Amino acid sequence: MGAEPLEIHLDDRDLSRSLRRDVRLGLTATEKWLPPKWFYDSRGSELFDEITRLPEYYPTRAERAVLAARATEIAELTGAKTLIELGSGSSEKTRLLLDACTQRGGLGTFVPLDVSVSALAGSTAALAADYPGLRVRGIVGDFTRHLDRLPTGGRRLVIFLGGTIGNLLPDERAEFVAGMRAALEAGDWLLVGTDLVKDPAVIVPAYDDAAGVTAEFNRNVLRVLNRELDADFDPAGFAHVALWNAEHEWIEMRLRAERSMRVRVLDLDVDFAAGEDLRTEVSAKFRPEGIAGELAAAGFRTERFWTDPDGLFGVTLARAA
Repeated sequence: MGAEPLEIHLDDRDLSRSLRRDVRLGLTATEKWLPPKWFYDSRGSELFDEITRLPEYYPTRAERAVLAARATEIAELTGAKTLIELGSGSSEKTRLLLDACTQRGGLGTFVPLDVSVSALAGSTAALAADYPGLRVRGIVGDFTRHLDRLPTGGRRLVIFLGGTIGNLLPDERAEFVAGMRAALEAGDWLLVGTDLVKDPAVIVPAYDDAAGVTAEFNRNVLRVLNRELDADFDPAGFAHVALWNAEHEWIEMRLRAERSMRVRVLDLDVDFAAGEDLRTEVSAKFRPEGIAGELAAAGFRTERFWTDPDGLFGVTLARAA
């Protein structure tokens, strides 16, 4: 078996066009914004890995606890022959599911999908070495655009972990879940990790840690724009802000200009007033009935919902109806 050559549906030119489009739209909006996917250059990915090990950042530990407790049950319920992971990164937590599915028998193929060629090349090689009987087929693509490129046939289990679905705004989320259902056949499975609504005193520190790692991660997006678009942001001139939005039940990460400044990016002169915010991430938190309702609206039936012992994080197993 082993790792197959990467299947590439997204190259550097695609990423450059997408970055330029997002920057133009976001920085000319009345309330400035950038999508969170641009955090993750190599430095951003390193910083996020560091964030997941911080004492304040509970989501990774809580989701891992659920998967460790339920991986065997998931393998038995789904009988997956093909395991597909969206936004796979290093696929570290996914190994719990790979272990359970391979021990059960029947799993033939693992398909990680990620935007990063380098991340996929590294992870697929490592996985192929550790699971020699498994076919590993990496796809370089964007889960918001390339769901139609997922392999067909066999009993499929698609996993979307880390609470990443919460980074999509409600309309984007509905479009994504509908697209996911369209890509699957009746009887296929979907496993989704969602951070749960809880006391903001627990949530906010996870996005504003005492060591300042998240602040550095947030400012790194400005360094990405400086490098990729020859912009002249001064990252040190922006303060990291994490706010709980009680109305929408999501956390917002922002960069707040500490003085008035003008930034040159693309062919734009972008003015920031002192105290003006640039929103860089929304991370929605969910209630069990909310995620079940969103999945049902797209044609999925929730079969199981699990949480960690502290009830911080939820994992939903749903089936395409």
